[in-house]
Amino acid sequence: MATRQTHILLHAIDEAYDRRAWHGTNLRGSIRGLTPLQAAWRPAPRRHNIWEIVVHAAYWKYAVWRRLEGAPRGSFPVKGTNWFRRPVEVSEKAWRDDVALLEEMHRRARDAAARLPEGALLKTARSGKWTNLRLIAGMPLHDVYHAGQIQLLKRLQKRL
Repeated sequence: MATRQTHILLHAIDEAYDRRAWHGTNLRGSIRGLTPLQAAWRPAPRRHNIWEIVVHAAYWKYAVWRRLEGAPRGSFPVKGTNWFRRPVEVSEKAWRDDVALLEEMHRRARDAAARLPEGALLKTARSGKWTNLRLIAGMPLHDVYHAGQIQLLKRLQKRL
């Protein structure tokens, strides 16, 4: 059964990802309704686009899940780590697939956090040096940070 602390963390995870929040747009809301071309737009050469931010966020949710569950490295569905060059192809299907990847990794990480036994928050996560608390608390911080970046990129696109 989840502890009170875990419930608070899950609430923060939900608000930062896909629930109504006091701070404004969450990560899922920041990409709602985007076309593949909007997601692929770069503000300058060698700068990340929204699409890359989405897969980057999926990767770090995967990393949290992997560490909480003790899963082996290298099981992320996209080859590479951290930042992934996107798009490989600009298509509605490719964009939807990467958004679905974000959703799947989010659900895995959230579910793993919800299943933590009582007293596990302050223990070091498997295959890592951080506590479970730091990993789980970092998820909503990471989501809100990147939601803000995406909102800024969307505004920059409109100015052009």
